Amino acid sequence: MKTSDFYYDLPPELIAQTPIEKRDDSRLMTLSRATGAVEHRRFYELPDLLNPGDCLILNDSRVLPARLLGQRLPGGGACEVLLLIDRGEKTWECLVRPGRKMRTGAKLSFGGGELTAEVVGEAEGGNRLVRFDYEGIFLEVLERLGKMPLPPYIKEELQDRERYQTVYSKVVGSAAAPTAGLHFTPELLERIAAKGAGIGYVTLHVGLGTFRPVKEENITDHEMHREYCVIPQETADLINRTKADGGRCVCVGTTSCRTLESWANEDGTMEAKAGWTGIYIYPGYKFKVMDALVTNFHLPESTLIMLVSAFAGREQVLAAYEEAVRERYRFFSFGDAMFLY
Repeated sequence: MKTSDFYYDLPPELIAQTPIEKRDDSRLMTLSRATGAVEHRRFYELPDLLNPGDCLILNDSRVLPARLLGQRLPGGGACEVLLLIDRGEKTWECLVRPGRKMRTGAKLSFGGGELTAEVVGEAEGGNRLVRFDYEGIFLEVLERLGKMPLPPYIKEELQDRERYQTVYSKVVGSAAAPTAGLHFTPELLERIAAKGAGIGYVTLHVGLGTFRPVKEENITDHEMHREYCVIPQETADLINRTKADGGRCVCVGTTSCRTLESWANEDGTMEAKAGWTGIYIYPGYKFKVMDALVTNFHLPESTLIMLVSAFAGREQVLAAYEEAVRERYRFFSFGDAMFLY
């Protein structure tokens, strides 16, 4: 199967640049896997699509304000550092700009010297290992000095950084938001619970590889990026109870899906687990635990549209995307959502 099999034409003006005013007022397209039937709803109607006894699985990862703008020392030339992975001992694997001027030994300053750093090595793919020096707690320094690492297709400045966090985000560590969750409000979660659906949480720290295009001609030649994820015992128990009682496991976002499918047993049962996953889901994959998916609209030729196509069929998914374009849906991180069942 070729990467070009997952291309669709998207007018640039449909790429959402800012969040909608009310989170759950975004549009929600539903797609039946059995029939290919499409319906148009609003996200606040999601409880109507869930059954008592279903369970909803959400990713509670929180985005780091991981984009740092500073100066190179000495001389004061501008630099940008994007934190990717905590390597311990105050050292992070980072994307840096300008790369050619930030080799091993380069010294950096942020916030007028409140945070300083040195490039101490190079990592795979041209990333840099950067060791930071600061007073106090690093996350608090980042809250003061860091900016949200918005995807490259968003050109507008984000006015309220909490709009790039889910309302249930808790565990800091993502380089990008698990965006399917951005549509939820506390009130909507209460309505889902009142419907009789269980709510469980996993953690997957989203890496920037999620935005990386597939450059290989054949999709099987693509090497998937790795991300750290956790399934708590109470979530594993909730899924096992739901399945045993005939309910559906509804994943919110491809990150929740990848977490569960990474560690699910062949019979669809779950155990508590933590570790790195590089699971790559494309058509032909047999899902072990996920029965329905809430997700945003994804980039053409991305691993995310391949995952959705594996679940609901490539032709049906592309037909639904074409209808979304005709109906002027908003696309990508701040855009509208789909419910595939």
